[in-house]
Amino acid sequence: MNLKKIIALVLGMMALLLPLVLPLEGLSLAGRINLGIFLMASLFWVLEPIPIFATSVVVILLQVVFLSGQGPLAQWTEPDPIHAVEISPEVYQLPATALGDEGQIFVFNGRWKSVQVDVMEASAELVTFRTDKLDVSATIASNADNWMLAFQPPHYSVYFGTLASPIIILFLGGFVLAAGAVKYQLDRNICRIILRPFGTRPASIVLGLMLVTALLSGFMSNTATTAMMMAVILPIIATSSSKDRFAVALALCIPFAANIGGILTPIGTPPNAIAINALIARGVDMPFTSWMMYTAPLVLVMLLIIWVLLMRLYPSSEANLPLKLDGVFNLTGKAWCLYVIFAGTVLLWVTESLHGVPSGLIAFIPVALLPATGVVDQKDIRSLPWEVLWLMAGGIALGMAMGQTGLALWMVEIIPWENFSGGMVLAAFGIVAILLATFIANTVAATLLIPIMMTLVASGVGDGFAIESAALMVAIGASLGMSLPISTPPNAIAMSTGLLKSMDMVRAGVVVGVVGYLFLLLSVFFFWTHVF
Repeated sequence: MNLKKIIALVLGMMALLLPLVLPLEGLSLAGRINLGIFLMASLFWVLEPIPIFATSVVVILLQVVFLSGQGPLAQWTEPDPIHAVEISPEVYQLPATALGDEGQIFVFNGRWKSVQVDVMEASAELVTFRTDKLDVSATIASNADNWMLAFQPPHYSVYFGTLASPIIILFLGGFVLAAGAVKYQLDRNICRIILRPFGTRPASIVLGLMLVTALLSGFMSNTATTAMMMAVILPIIATSSSKDRFAVALALCIPFAANIGGILTPIGTPPNAIAINALIARGVDMPFTSWMMYTAPLVLVMLLIIWVLLMRLYPSSEANLPLKLDGVFNLTGKAWCLYVIFAGTVLLWVTESLHGVPSGLIAFIPVALLPATGVVDQKDIRSLPWEVLWLMAGGIALGMAMGQTGLALWMVEIIPWENFSGGMVLAAFGIVAILLATFIANTVAATLLIPIMMTLVASGVGDGFAIESAALMVAIGASLGMSLPISTPPNAIAMSTGLLKSMDMVRAGVVVGVVGYLFLLLSVFFFWTHVF
């Protein structure tokens, strides 16, 4: 391990312990523990002393150990149970430590619940109170300041459950479908069919490549889509003139279209799933087709803007480019099984608002049927990007615990948000999401920002804007950060071809980010506001 990673590890450990010693007024012990986990995870995700997916698993481990009801901390600090002394009917006496600051005691009935009492007399040792909601057999906490009373530690399975939440299953279904599509070359045949009408003019070819890439990225990994499409453009680049820089336009159009296309559907990119999970936690349902209805205009406009930008920056000197689109559909029995299951799953997804079956449940159909029919085998299942699912699970668990422990609300309340209008709050979070996603993984950026944003909106800040708009703003903003090779996996794949220089990506990526942000604001204020 090099010095940089050792320093990052030390900083992460310090961040984990720091909230326990700082005077953080108004934050409970549970909140302090989760703040330490949040800070450590943030540093580890940015500095990567360990793989980012491993950081997510460590987050779940720490939450199970320190925040669950079965963890050692909960066992060591469990409130001591006592019984009240009845002085007269409905008048009881308890040690003074059993009375909370707001005149309540905590009674155990399956879980600790607060009971408001009428205090009659109090001293340093004893408190006498009146209540008709108690009897002498009731189990009462002897210390009202115990951290487990304000925060009810969940069962450890709640944190482990994030590894198989409906959002994780939704993405798993997308990964299994993508594995089958690649194995039987369905993706390449779709590409061949869609590209054929665009002819041989350079600008038309770029537009066709972008539309195909964006469409595929909406339903399968944008990383896998980019890898496939980069292989498609290499023969085209070989036939183009070396006197112009049209090859740069070809190389950039693929990752940019993949990044934008991922916005289109809930399964297109992890930030979308994180946003949907946050909405579900708030009791808000976002059907598959509803998401597409809100994002499709933005995706189409951004694709056109990127196309015009690339053609202006890197025009071709050739009038026509030969495009070889050979290939045939696989007609074996297993391939037909894939086609039927693929089409059926997508059809059920896009008609979710009609039949009401959740997209996560639909996603389990290919997970079960493709291996059962032999379309994908053990080797294919092993090659799925499981680390992405683990990364998302850690983010879901972190966001969930931020709400449970009161950390998200505390973080919101330390800033005077009441001085900001709703539009300013949404605009600020959009900028932060784009900037953060430029330098770290967009999944990590969404994981850090969405819980805070959702808590802000739910607490009444920015009245007049729906919680859906807030979730979409941060999720889409995270996908618009694509100015550097490290910003997204599609960018990194494009750079690995050797066709690009970093400044090529920065030059175009900054413009795409700025224009995308402006159009995102227009969507928020003039489209989503009237829909939600």
